[in-house]
Parts: sequence; structure tokens; C-alpha cells
Amino acid sequence: MTDNGKPSEELVTVGRVTTVYGVRGWVKVHSYTEPMDNILQFPNWRLQGPKGWEALEIDAGKRHGKGLIVHVKGIDDRDLAARLCQRDIAVARELMPELERGEYYWHQLEGLKVVSHFDGEDHDFGVVARMMETGANDVMVVRGGADKRERLIPYLPDQFITNIDLEAGVITVDWDPAF
Repeated sequence: MTDNGKPSEELVTVGRVTTVYGVRGWVKVHSYTEPMDNILQFPNWRLQGPKGWEALEIDAGKRHGKGLIVHVKGIDDRDLAARLCQRDIAVARELMPELERGEYYWHQLEGLKVVSHFDGEDHDFGVVARMMETGANDVMVVRGGADKRERLIPYLPDQFITNIDLEAGVITVDWDPAF
């Protein structure tokens, strides 16, 4: 755990407990995984608490309506389950499945510097502050850079994303600095 309360390098945030469900200790979960029920592959979660990341074992989980509900081992009461709400869920990074070449997890892209060589000139757009899903495609929210602007750049490899170099920490885009 880092001093700012964010997961350390060994943990990846994969969702959030939102609210209680029923009276037997179940909670609703907003998953950041794709598809959303992939979060259920990880039975050992870490839940962000006031004293850092706490271990949490899931003993049941399923789709419910448009979301997910889970049951935490040892919690069979609505009031106890309420203590878990509005807290981030993380899992150990080494538990994340290996991706194919050219595929990246969002956490790998966040924090990378974004540059463009548009019209023969170099432009520093800042860093990827976060990723977001829009339905049509994912979008990089890029902040900072020389002009201190926020840009929304579609995450479309081979269209706008021309290179991703994780070692150098740089994403090269084909993007007009006026946008």
C-alpha cells in the first residue's frame, strides 16, 4: 500500500462494492473487468479500508440483473455487509491472465506519457489520467502537457494509437493538437 491510499504495485483495482443486497450479507459489485463477471474468477480480494487493503474471501457470486452480487465468507448480516460498501476491490497483479501481444490492461496504460508527431512536429499531450468505456470504443483521458488541456483520445490501435512502449512509458498517437 502506498501513502496515498492507492494500491501498491502488486495490486490492481478491479471493481467496487456499491451497496448491500438483501438481508443475508450479499453486496452489489461494480466490476471493471471485461466481461464483468471475470471478477468472480478471483476468490481472494483485497478491500480498501481505513487501515489499508484488507483480505476478503468471496464464497459465492453471480450475475443479477445488469450487475453482480457476491457473498463474502463469514458475513451473513446486512449491517455487517454495509461496512463493505463504497470501497474499492483489488486483486494481486500476478493473478491477472496473460494477454496476447499488443493487448494491454487499462492499469498498464494509465500514467503513460502521450505524444504526437502530428504534421512533422512533436507534441506532448501529458499523461493518461484514466481510461473510460463509451460503448463504441474505449477512450484515453489525457491531461497535462505543454498546454495543460484535457483531451479525450479514442483508444483505437492502428487508427489513432500508433505505438505503445511500456518500457519507455510512452504512447504515440496520430492526433491533431488542436483537438
